[in-house]
Amino acid sequence: MAGGKQLLLLAAFLPLIRCQQTPTVSMLPDLKQVFPGDLLFLTCSGSSTGEVTWYLNDKVLKSKDKTLKIAAAEPKDSGSYSCEINGKRSANLSLTVLEYAPSASLTIKTGHPVMRTQMSVILKLENDEGLKGWVCRVKRNEVIKKIKLKVNDNPVSLSFQPKQLNVMETVFWCFNEMGESRSNQVIIRTSDKRVSMEMYPLPAVAGESLTLKCLVWGTNKISQSVFYKGNSVFETVQGSESHKIQTMTESEVGSYKCEATYKYVDQTVSNSHTDTSDTQDVPVYASPVRAELSDNMGCSCSRCDSSMLFRYYKKTEDSWKMLDSNESLDSSGTYRCRAVMHNMRTLPSRSVTKSSFSSVLTISVVVILIILVVCGILIWLYRKRRGSEPLYEDVRQKRHGDNKEPEYDTIQLEAAGGRERKGGEYEALKKEDMKEGEYHTVGVEGASGGDGGYQELKKGQKEEVYHTVGDHVAAGPDGGYEALKREKCRSKIMKP
Repeated sequence: MAGGKQLLLLAAFLPLIRCQQTPTVSMLPDLKQVFPGDLLFLTCSGSSTGEVTWYLNDKVLKSKDKTLKIAAAEPKDSGSYSCEINGKRSANLSLTVLEYAPSASLTIKTGHPVMRTQMSVILKLENDEGLKGWVCRVKRNEVIKKIKLKVNDNPVSLSFQPKQLNVMETVFWCFNEMGESRSNQVIIRTSDKRVSMEMYPLPAVAGESLTLKCLVWGTNKISQSVFYKGNSVFETVQGSESHKIQTMTESEVGSYKCEATYKYVDQTVSNSHTDTSDTQDVPVYASPVRAELSDNMGCSCSRCDSSMLFRYYKKTEDSWKMLDSNESLDSSGTYRCRAVMHNMRTLPSRSVTKSSFSSVLTISVVVILIILVVCGILIWLYRKRRGSEPLYEDVRQKRHGDNKEPEYDTIQLEAAGGRERKGGEYEALKKEDMKEGEYHTVGVEGASGGDGGYQELKKGQKEEVYHTVGDHVAAGPDGGYEALKREKCRSKIMKP
């Protein structure tokens, strides 16, 4: 009897004990590294009753639900999270959102972000370092399961098809079994409606564009698509055209849907159908760090860690091929680059197209510049050499039949300061000032007291002898005249 009373008392106090338990915060999926754009769920557990208060860095958040949804994580979501129920506050859960993108890429190869229930998609996983030892996980509601991949050797890309989609929201991601690297998440939503609104990419990236497209299952004969934000129309397009929001900002966050007017290909009636898609929330998150590629193929990243390396990629028909370190960028094509670490990387840079013409032009410009530099050096050496040699002045000789009297000029050096000329300086002698058949020279007065005046050269003397004016008297007593044979006379007179 006493034992029965104790059991009754224990049963009565169990709810009270549960109410007094300290709550705990857990994260789903439990990721070792959180990257921008990740979908996260924080759950406050420990009691089934009472209002929940959420804290981030001791600041109260708006959410009052047991589960706090982070639709698209970004660095500003980093911090310490805790929850409080009935006055009991949990311990802190630390969350760090990195500024980079994960090292592997997971994309939809076949299918759309919104699919019909019981349908499936084909996903493609890519990693530059290879996929040996990689597995994937899938989250359906609160259940997480592993997806084994059939990997032969060590491929850099692999396509696989998961099971049918049977819940409203399914989350996929992949990682290597050592837990050092992982891919981004892919979120697939399901709808039973005939019309669905597809958005690429989702979640949206701040500063980037977002494309919205209205699809109808079973036909592509869409005559009009109307897009709504909330309950207001913000764009109408004809046919099956998409609508692009050029730059996503915080003001673009909201709920979107579309309405399509369409016909089926084999329908016999002329009337069109009009249906509306499910409403989707569009979150916006801050872009991860992006590398930059210049027109001369230089890759840079001002916000990157100094230990990161740069990789280049060349566009092929349907993908981007990573270039080996010994491959050059000289060939024509479209390139991009990114900075990488062992478990994270930047977003790819903008693409740069390099043509063969530009390569040839660059080489030609370099060759021309080299030629110009060499020519400049040769000209400088030539002028320097000429500057150290004596300068000559050509004397114009009388041509046959020239009626003009030739003039023979010598270079007259003015005395400094306008002083009076002295002996030894030269003057121009004109033939018409001379007596016919006679030539005069200027005699320079010598130190020995020579004649120093004009001395006539008779016509009867040899005509083949020319006389020059001596600068000094060391050569002879007659004013320093010295005869030069005509056949030895040169046509140039050395400047003094």
